[in-house]
Amino acid sequence: MDLWDFIPFFSSEVGYLGLALVSFFGSLIPFVPIPSFILLVTMSVGNQFDLHILAIIAAVTATVAKQIIFVISYGGRKIMSEKTKQRMLPFQRLVKKYGAAAAFVAAATPIPDDIIYVPLGLAKYNPLRFFIATLTGKLVLCYAIVILAHYLSGPVIDPIFEMFGITEPEDLDDPTPIIIGIVVFGAVMTAVVVLMLRMDWSRILGRFLPWTLEDDDKNQK
Repeated sequence: MDLWDFIPFFSSEVGYLGLALVSFFGSLIPFVPIPSFILLVTMSVGNQFDLHILAIIAAVTATVAKQIIFVISYGGRKIMSEKTKQRMLPFQRLVKKYGAAAAFVAAATPIPDDIIYVPLGLAKYNPLRFFIATLTGKLVLCYAIVILAHYLSGPVIDPIFEMFGITEPEDLDDPTPIIIGIVVFGAVMTAVVVLMLRMDWSRILGRFLPWTLEDDDKNQK
């Protein structure tokens, strides 16, 4: 199986610049999963590209995109009502305490990371700590992807395609199911964030983490 056959909108000549653009813009759209890792996997198979350069490019460009989302969210508190700010205070204290760990885990695993990054921005978490934690996590994830794809492309990648019923390149001729999945996923993640903003976190966290109710910081305004 030639993995390039399954990526009709990419070619082996896409190069490092193409990877950087796909990784950046794919990561810049919040809550919408643009699978740039598919290109990263494809470019990692064989010896045409340097694995270290691939991992670093993908990690750095994705981190820069997520930093932009974080900064936008950081300024989002200015348009929040005072009632929403008060509801978010316990959650803000929680993410500030575990922010770096949460950012790292979100970056190092294939979970929808924006659901962590947007609240961190709203909570005005330290931007430098966020960048370092996110970059470290993205490096871990990207290196794992390129190493697995390079050394285990057949045993690992083929079953993944087959799991989704993709055994021939022609199976990807109709992108409609993929597009629908992306739109639905993005809508669900957006709804989750809106729900988080409307929840009474003092009632939720107060039962299990009473320290989040303590008025020990003055930087929520």
